[in-house]
Amino acid sequence: MEHPRLLNMALTRIGLAGLAVMGQNLALNIAEKGFPISVYNRTTSKVDETVERAKVEGNLPVYGFHDPASFVNSIQKPRVIIMLVKAGAPVDQTIATLSAHLEKGDCIIDGGNEWYENTERREKAMAELGLLYLGMGVSGGEEGARNGPSLMPGGSYEAYKYIEDILLKVAAQVPDSGPCVTYIGKGGSGNFVKMVHNGIEYGDMQLIAEAYDVLKSVGKLTNDELQHVFSEWNKGELLSFLIEITADIFGVKDDKGDGHLVDKVLDKTGMKGTGKWTVQQAAELSVAAPTIAASLDSRFLSGLKEERVEAAKVFQSGGFSDVFESKPVDKAKLIDDVRQALYASKICSYAQGMNLIRTKSTEKGWDLKLGELARIWKGGCIIRAIFLDRIKKAYDRNPELSNLLVDPEFAKEILDRQSAWRRVVCLAINHGISTPGMSTSLAYFDTYRRERVPANLVQAQRDYFGAHTYERVDMPGSFHTEWFKIAKQSKI
Repeated sequence: MEHPRLLNMALTRIGLAGLAVMGQNLALNIAEKGFPISVYNRTTSKVDETVERAKVEGNLPVYGFHDPASFVNSIQKPRVIIMLVKAGAPVDQTIATLSAHLEKGDCIIDGGNEWYENTERREKAMAELGLLYLGMGVSGGEEGARNGPSLMPGGSYEAYKYIEDILLKVAAQVPDSGPCVTYIGKGGSGNFVKMVHNGIEYGDMQLIAEAYDVLKSVGKLTNDELQHVFSEWNKGELLSFLIEITADIFGVKDDKGDGHLVDKVLDKTGMKGTGKWTVQQAAELSVAAPTIAASLDSRFLSGLKEERVEAAKVFQSGGFSDVFESKPVDKAKLIDDVRQALYASKICSYAQGMNLIRTKSTEKGWDLKLGELARIWKGGCIIRAIFLDRIKKAYDRNPELSNLLVDPEFAKEILDRQSAWRRVVCLAINHGISTPGMSTSLAYFDTYRRERVPANLVQAQRDYFGAHTYERVDMPGSFHTEWFKIAKQSKI
């Protein structure tokens, strides 16, 4: 039996299946923007809970259904249904449940963090049934879903046009650049772009954590001081959602004991897979993404809590920072250096993510617009930052930009900050504090800016032991040398 509000209702504009936190919030957002919405969930209590929330939050036009047939038939044709269920098998199961009641021309949109090839497989399968399909990345967490996320729809352009009017209103609105949504491209491009967005997010979070570690461990800043520092940083070039929430975290006291809550949180990071996928794709495409990879490795190492506790006992007399303990630290100087190191490292992380997207776009023929991606990430999403406006302008200046590092403005900003960046990395190394994100970002910059790197020796080694051949700098062609024989003769 349906909810009393459903009796004698007109057909709704859109449907949403999957009413966990993200699904509920997105449904309420859509309804609040003036689009009546039908909702369905396999666990029916979630349906009733969503309808009740809709009443409480402004008597919003949300209509709940306990069975898939009634749910599908309540939506105006051509029907559009957004799914927000866990990636993988649950998506296929939901598609099977819904498609049994859909008709040709109807559309299904997967709003979860799905592997892009699964979206492409499903789009083909749906096309055989006469159905349209979109894979749409949704970023912003529960707050973004409720009040305005960044949306990355890819797949059927016809399907996108069905709901463009809804997405333009539901997405985050940025005053100077518009709604944070655009048609990404064909196939699984929407999911791929969201995946790389999450990889960049991994890098961002790791770099911020390292800045915190250096300030706390070397600078001895208190949580109150850290809150002040991050609040100040959020007024300048580092202004972003992640810096803002970091400042908030340092201000939260522990309600179960003394001190600040952040100090009681176990140092063991979870993950759901998108960061790992990003690094795997970078490897497959031969795109260097060391900052993102370092952030993933750091999560793996954080998971070895018990081993790290034992290792700390083994190495407790290592004396990493003994020589530096007596030297007073200029807190103001350290804070400014860390700010600059964080910003420079961040440029490298975003450069790697953009290179990965561009390379995949070329391989798949997606024709993705990197500047447009930076624009839709300016609001709603987790990596939203003032910094993204600079990235958009860099690609506006040169859509064929090979790397963000060589954009004239970013190049100048890195050069202006490199001394501080090197000081922070050296300081951390000398104190035995790991800064894999900042260190590998610096190594990425130092490798990319050098005209000649030691790869000539690696190539010579490969030719020595495997006859892999090599090229020369002074003449064209492929060469092989009997290195062993020549070396042996020279020893005689």
